[in-house]
Amino acid sequence: GSYVYFQFVQQWPPVTCRFSGKPSYKHRPLQIFTIHGLWPSNYSNPRRPSNCTGTQFKQSSPQLRSKLKISWPDVEGGNDTRFWEMEWNKHGTCSEESLNQMQYFQRSFAMWRSHNITEILKNASIVPHPTKTWKYSDIVSPTQKAIKRTPLLRCKRDKAHPNIQ
Repeated sequence: GSYVYFQFVQQWPPVTCRFSGKPSYKHRPLQIFTIHGLWPSNYSNPRRPSNCTGTQFKQSSPQLRSKLKISWPDVEGGNDTRFWEMEWNKHGTCSEESLNQMQYFQRSFAMWRSHNITEILKNASIVPHPTKTWKYSDIVSPTQKAIKRTPLLRCKRDKAHPNIQ
């Protein structure tokens, strides 16, 4: 598929676990933003390329796997390898003109480390809180300043608590 840039997508696992109805982390959800994917994208077509013909998913090296287990866990189903395989098959195969599978996952991990949204927000005093809420601009502003890009935030409606977004 043709693309112009990559969308680096992160998620907030406590909310993801609550939405799925089956939290993978029985003791305490991860309190950090984790990778959801690295998606080849373009400006002219809102539908990014996906499910391209490409190299089959192969297990990563043990060293990379240990990094991905922290940065890119499957917070909904608990099967990290299956999640990585799904993301590679759907998005990674479309990036092969510039990134092979190893580079795709290495680049994702490097971006996660260099764009540490959890720390960026913490430095702006935006941390999980049972009652405090923030405006969209409260989150975008420190993030934009830190990463030198304008982030796009998306909230999902909580089916269990319809008044919470």
